Amino acid sequence: MTEKLYERDSNLKICEATVLECEPAPKGFAVVLDRTVLFPEGGGQLSDTGTINGALVDYVRETKEKIIHNCAAEFPVGSKVTVQVNWTDRLDHMQQHCGEHLLSFAFFKLFGANNVGFHMNERLVTIDLDKEVTLEEAFQAEDFANRQVWEDLPVTVSYLPHTEVADLPMRKKNDKLTGILRIVAVKDGDVCTCCGTHPTSTGVVGLIKVTKIEKHKGGTRVEFLCGRWALEDARKKMRYIQEAGNMLSTKEERVCEAIERMEGEIAGLKEKLRAAVKIIQEDKMKKILAAAPVNAGGSKIAAVVEDDYDAQSAKAMMQQLMSVPNVVAAIIYHSGERVNYMFGLSENAVGDCKKIVTAANEIFGGRGGGKKDSAQGGAPYTADWKEKAEKLAAFMKEA
Repeated sequence: MTEKLYERDSNLKICEATVLECEPAPKGFAVVLDRTVLFPEGGGQLSDTGTINGALVDYVRETKEKIIHNCAAEFPVGSKVTVQVNWTDRLDHMQQHCGEHLLSFAFFKLFGANNVGFHMNERLVTIDLDKEVTLEEAFQAEDFANRQVWEDLPVTVSYLPHTEVADLPMRKKNDKLTGILRIVAVKDGDVCTCCGTHPTSTGVVGLIKVTKIEKHKGGTRVEFLCGRWALEDARKKMRYIQEAGNMLSTKEERVCEAIERMEGEIAGLKEKLRAAVKIIQEDKMKKILAAAPVNAGGSKIAAVVEDDYDAQSAKAMMQQLMSVPNVVAAIIYHSGERVNYMFGLSENAVGDCKKIVTAANEIFGGRGGGKKDSAQGGAPYTADWKEKAEKLAAFMKEA
């Protein structure tokens, strides 16, 4: 068994220990010590990082019997080593975890919402509530929690038999827990069982900032950050807003208003563009139909071959061709790394699109399918794709 020094003193940064086990691991060595200051991942909290005799420990995990340090160096069993925690990581994790307690208590106290899930990733911390809350309610909970931070309330850790916790004002109770329980308590605030590391007072948390809420499994998922992570996130977002304001030539508080106005202008320009494209396509369609050959069934073969075309324009052109009776239409266009093709029969037209797309697949080396009156497909782009399109147009005339 490894003595968990971090449980009783989360501010302890260094300790001496004896190596109990050291085995090769996929990335370094799995080291077990008789005591440690490094917290293993658990209870929603990330693992500490640190060093053993100066060698990097990038991950710590706990099994039923051992705490295993993933270390870059090998140590003889029985040797004495110095274990040191990466204090920046430890402080970050303590700020997030203590902030989670304060914010969860705030949601519980104000709105009767229970925390049913907690998870911490690098720069992303979440709690899951068992009921829906609004953004305004989340801000109220945020204010409540931050007031507890600014009051710098004591945070204490105690160990009690499960038989003695019944009268404690626990935020959440778990009757399945037995034996000696570790209780983390904030003065005049949250009380719950917890295995994580916490500062000795709430002021160390610095700041609690809700960054997002969303509906989740009938309740609410709340994303938030605390301390240094919250500060750096706020700086990053401030920079984004400033850059957006500069790009839009407007004050920061009017960025959303400017974007809304710009979206309206873009929508108007798109409408004008669609109208202009329609006129161009109608003119092009008339020229194509005027020069279109006729197949054996007496239907015009309208083949449109376009470079750097897009699917929306191709569909619009096909719709226009389909409005003219007795037309077998083919639109073959190059887009990015693909050559796409689509075929259609307008009213009274004689032809077979399924037969045409089969020929197109063979000529272009592509894949596609459809029915007698409409079909489509595509193939990888090749430099001679226009020559292949001419070959397909000739096939359509004879088919």
